[in-house]
Amino acid sequence: MSPQPLYSSTLESTYSKSSGLNTPENELESVLPVHPTAARREYPIQVASEKTTYSDAHVTAKFSDRGATVETLQNGQFKVTPTVTDYEFKTQLKVPKLGLMMVGLGGNNGTTLCATVLANKHNICWHTKQGVQQPNYIGSLLRASTVRLGSDAAGKDVHVPIGEVLPMVHPNDLVLGGWDISGVPMDKAMHRAEVLDWDLQRQVAPYMAEIGAPLPSIYYPDFIAANQEARANNLIPGNDKQEHVEHIRRDIRAFKEKHQLDSVLVFWTANTERYSDIISGVNDTADHLLASIKASHSEVSPSTVFAVASILEGVPFINGAPQNTFVPGVIDLAEKNQSFIGGDDLKSGQTKLKSVLAEFLVNAGIKPLSIASYNHLGNNDGHNLSAEAQFKSKEISKSSVVDDMVASNALLYDPEKEPAAGAKGTKAKKGEHPDHIVVIKYVPAVGDSKRAIDEYYSEILCGGRSTISIFNECEDSLLATPLILDLTILAELLTRVQYRNVTKGDKEFQPLYAVLSLLSFMLKAPLVKPGTEVVNSLSRQRNGLEAFLKACIGIEGSSDLILGTRVW
Repeated sequence: MSPQPLYSSTLESTYSKSSGLNTPENELESVLPVHPTAARREYPIQVASEKTTYSDAHVTAKFSDRGATVETLQNGQFKVTPTVTDYEFKTQLKVPKLGLMMVGLGGNNGTTLCATVLANKHNICWHTKQGVQQPNYIGSLLRASTVRLGSDAAGKDVHVPIGEVLPMVHPNDLVLGGWDISGVPMDKAMHRAEVLDWDLQRQVAPYMAEIGAPLPSIYYPDFIAANQEARANNLIPGNDKQEHVEHIRRDIRAFKEKHQLDSVLVFWTANTERYSDIISGVNDTADHLLASIKASHSEVSPSTVFAVASILEGVPFINGAPQNTFVPGVIDLAEKNQSFIGGDDLKSGQTKLKSVLAEFLVNAGIKPLSIASYNHLGNNDGHNLSAEAQFKSKEISKSSVVDDMVASNALLYDPEKEPAAGAKGTKAKKGEHPDHIVVIKYVPAVGDSKRAIDEYYSEILCGGRSTISIFNECEDSLLATPLILDLTILAELLTRVQYRNVTKGDKEFQPLYAVLSLLSFMLKAPLVKPGTEVVNSLSRQRNGLEAFLKACIGIEGSSDLILGTRVW
């Protein structure tokens, strides 16, 4: 690897001509072994059951989905009828060579992800003021969290990494690329982001330089803050949105061919856009949306253009930002093409905590009256969100996270009562809700280290009040990056899963539904099948994903009943 021009002669001198790294840095590789979250292991699970069969290509599993339908009788009682629907899942075992193309490749998240993958791939250790640090995938649900398989002969629980329940892409094997409105090469873009320790940047820079500069992207000034214009120097020319769709499709095909990939996934991690207006005849159906793109309609956003290009190209598209990329016409198009989509908005810090704490309070029979959330950060995401239209997209995403917890408890929240007049965060919501306010401020000095302050003001016994205040400081991109990896790897896996409804008499296997709601754990405002309820509860999201992965290998979902410990 040839040395690359970098930020100073001192930095450039740290590279050797042969490997791109000096001997002292290479010696660090032997100091620490590969971190467990980055280790490679053979697929460890074999299910010995008549429900589960294996071939060279697939694991096929029978699964009974047990539920209940509830009828409310005239006297107010409930008639509950248990239901059972039998399914069969077939999962392709071969893990493909996967390319991840990020929109916003040169931003904080894109550069952090690339550098993290490269550091793990080459086991680059680096110096910090605390000592030697090794690369890892801490913060990843798939790589750093475990799931209970069952108990051993002694009755002790056995856990495995959740990413090993089925064969999944190892993040080190991802082929990385994508687009950005800024043409700064990836090594310099990483330096601009100011996220990673300098000694890591110094060592990983030659590998980042090999990625080169991002592909030109599209820039519609009406959709992102005016303060982003100075960065927009790497653009697909013209204003023809149909040509932009075709250009992106060509980019996807070229990337796949260049790297000899089996599959590609496109991920939006670029700036938050303003909300798109939903207009009848413009973006309400697939046909209307495609016609609007041909007409270069002003209400078609950049993220929607990328989504449409991905759907037409047959590759999954994940939206990691809060805007309504998936207007009804996009969902309709994905359904018609049986192409996978998922989103919206990465759930990394404050909102993830809120989904846990709100659920805890409501499940404990405590009534939150108000939730006030304040944030300030200084990265480019914060800069873009300082514009009102872009902030509104984020506010909508962050404000909806408690809705299903509130709706679940009519003892605390009257479903017929209208919210207090003028209450923030409650517009267009039916029934009683906590006052919910979200504030985001741009403070350049703190950079990527976001500060979040939350106050939960609740009613307790006999008119009493309880206040919980939380101060949360988190490195924004270091929390977001593992979520991007999880969403990418899990979405790819779901493209290899097919099912048939045995109860309905299905003979052929078919793909899962186009909207990947199983990704909800990582997302603030989960996209779900139209007409179905959104689940924001973090524990329900996690349990649902765990149960699905187990169903694919013929294991019943986890039971916390542990009945064997409660009977003679």
